[in-house]
Amino acid sequence: MSASLSVTPPNAAPSLPMAIKALPDIEGAGESCSRRARQQLDLILLAIEALDLGGSEAILIVAKELELTGIIKNRVQLWRLRSSNPLRRNSQRRPLQPLEAKALIVIIGYIARRLTVVVRQLLLVEQQLRDKGQTLESNPRLNLYLERFRQHFRQRMNPRRAGVMAYDTDDKLNQLAISLLEQLLFCTGTAGEQRLWISLFDGEV
Repeated sequence: MSASLSVTPPNAAPSLPMAIKALPDIEGAGESCSRRARQQLDLILLAIEALDLGGSEAILIVAKELELTGIIKNRVQLWRLRSSNPLRRNSQRRPLQPLEAKALIVIIGYIARRLTVVVRQLLLVEQQLRDKGQTLESNPRLNLYLERFRQHFRQRMNPRRAGVMAYDTDDKLNQLAISLLEQLLFCTGTAGEQRLWISLFDGEV
């Protein structure tokens, strides 16, 4: 009788979800994510929270569904990752590791697909209003999203940062909020998560 024995090295890394493995390593990106990448990921999550009252809790639920709790364990850990955004009032001087950023990308992509219809409708309404020369506030649903986004941004971002000062009017924040909707829609297409991930490093490596 013969038997085979499989031995796992004691320090072997845990298996990662396939969604994480599908995101390529970026050559030359370094061991931590750039300032731009940290900022952009947090702002996209801010847009998700403005779209969904339960957005913050949904992020943690999705992390559990996608078996990402080894990276994002709880609300405190999620806050720490997002606070690596240098624009935040309580910005943490900690790096955002590529693996952590990939986990956020996977979560964003998953939630974006669930919100596809809502995002498409809001972007369509926004274009129609601009074509007619009407204000964005004239549509209640779009206005609600924009109001919530502006409120979240102003509550959580440091007004003394130059990157925050650039959004000193409602119109500028509205434009940012719309551009983030476009990025969420970008995530819902074929290989959307991979394309969003790579876009974070465009021109930086």
